[in-house]
Amino acid sequence: MNTSGPTPDRILQLINGYWATAILGAAAGHALFTHLEAGADTAVQLADRAQISDRGAQTLLDGLLSMGLVELHEGRYRNTPEAAAFLVQGRPVDLTGLARLKLTQLGSLAELPEVVRAGGPVRQAAAEVADSPHWTHVVPAIAAQSVPAAQVAADALNLDEAGEISILDVGGGSGIYTSTWLARNPAARATQLDWAPINEIARRLLAEHQLADRFTCIDGDFHTTHLGTAAYDVAIYSHIAHQEGPQDNVAVFTRLKDALKPGGALVVCDYIVQDDRSGPAFPLLFAAEMLLKSKQGGTWRQSDYHTWLTKAGFQDVTFHAAPPATVVIAR
Repeated sequence: MNTSGPTPDRILQLINGYWATAILGAAAGHALFTHLEAGADTAVQLADRAQISDRGAQTLLDGLLSMGLVELHEGRYRNTPEAAAFLVQGRPVDLTGLARLKLTQLGSLAELPEVVRAGGPVRQAAAEVADSPHWTHVVPAIAAQSVPAAQVAADALNLDEAGEISILDVGGGSGIYTSTWLARNPAARATQLDWAPINEIARRLLAEHQLADRFTCIDGDFHTTHLGTAAYDVAIYSHIAHQEGPQDNVAVFTRLKDALKPGGALVVCDYIVQDDRSGPAFPLLFAAEMLLKSKQGGTWRQSDYHTWLTKAGFQDVTFHAAPPATVVIAR
């Protein structure tokens, strides 16, 4: 048999890609990576620690090995460096909550053929309702993925040495940017604008990190709430632009420019694609999420952000890699 030509292996892996989501979500749900890190290195030991069946533990280990998340040496398993960094509970960037969340969302992907035909969502997304119980699960689950970008932005702005600055976090969600930044700059103060139930989540996070005394919240919708005039040194607009259309983004950027003091900086973080839409891979895939869940959002190009920010009155726009996201800083 001639095996020099194409094989169906990769296509079969893609067709069955939901297996990977399910295996990773189940492994995260049973804290397998945490148990591995603590020294449980066989299926039997993991089953005992996680209180699952031996057969189940071995099946998860087989799947994680195939996905490159665990390694096998002489019958013993261990986390790869990647899994140890991002899938062990309690680590600074703990993505296990996100893995569990995505497992619950697999069913919605079956709507994609109809959504592609319609050009947008075929039912109202939970994200459009302020008092949805959806937020209790989603906001904490997605928080950790923003930590690397928050650190990249803090480095680019030299926030550690910035002194007594005021920060506005628009649609701040869990408060992860504020928490990261206030921890690095003990003289900074921050205000978050978001819906009231989400602000409550942020207050708890800041209190846990003993930062609540420098953190205040404004309950409201950033589309309509007044942001102030020349009131802040730094503003954050993280993972929001992808759910908004071009006109809305320009409008918000203009209002944020007005809210900043002269010389202030706007930080935008999002999944951004190259101008010819040739990459990066993750933002290209993320476009499907926006088609499923937003009426006019998308994964926008670098040139889109540059155009919008220039229209809003910013003169200096720079892009900083924070894979899989990009941090944009405009002054």
